[in-house]
Amino acid sequence: MDLLSLLIACGIFFAAVLYSSVGHAGASGYIAIMALAGLAPESLKPAALALNILVATIASTKYIRTNAFSWSLLWPLIITSIPCAYLGGALTLPGDYYKPILGALLIYAAFHSFLTAKKSPTQTIQAPKKWLLICAGLMIGFLSGLVGVGGGIFLSPLLLFLRWGETRIISGVAAVFILVNSVAGLLGVMLMHPVLPEGIGYWAVAAILGGWLGAEFGSKRFSATVIRQVMALVLLVAGGKMFLG
Repeated sequence: MDLLSLLIACGIFFAAVLYSSVGHAGASGYIAIMALAGLAPESLKPAALALNILVATIASTKYIRTNAFSWSLLWPLIITSIPCAYLGGALTLPGDYYKPILGALLIYAAFHSFLTAKKSPTQTIQAPKKWLLICAGLMIGFLSGLVGVGGGIFLSPLLLFLRWGETRIISGVAAVFILVNSVAGLLGVMLMHPVLPEGIGYWAVAAILGGWLGAEFGSKRFSATVIRQVMALVLLVAGGKMFLG
């Protein structure tokens, strides 16, 4: 393993720790790291989705075992998100379109991390209408498959903003949502003969170790204020790189 692959593996490990601690799998972080390392854009989506599946599996198991999960909140989301993630994964955007969309996604994730790092809402929970969840799943699923993420960076802030669940429950739901959408998205990508980076095996090990550690902390209400802010800076730099070429 060369130095660049080692540095990417270290970055993926820390991203997996940070993201899995809040119920996410880290695809936007992996994309940021690989983009900063100069990997080909066509390899970012399949690599991020593959790593996402590993980490989301671990996070889902951890959160479900601690009863931080709601099937009634999840199922309306995934009945539309799964086919839409598959469809989005099967589509390949030209670089002129893919890079700006990916850059906007990363910058959005950065600002969301900055703005929510110190928030701990205690508002009254409101039961969502099923048709609204179905519509949200449709849109988030398609976008997640299109750009190569599990959709957690869209789903969690939406559920929190609308007060559709407690923070820990939302983290658990997001973990499972990310898992099923990442699988669907990767299956769609496989139709287009995806190209995986040479170091993906090493990065997978790093993601598994980081995902297990982060999910363990997350199930015990680990506070991630500072590290979310640091990750937000990485996402912001990577998003800007997508726009600047």
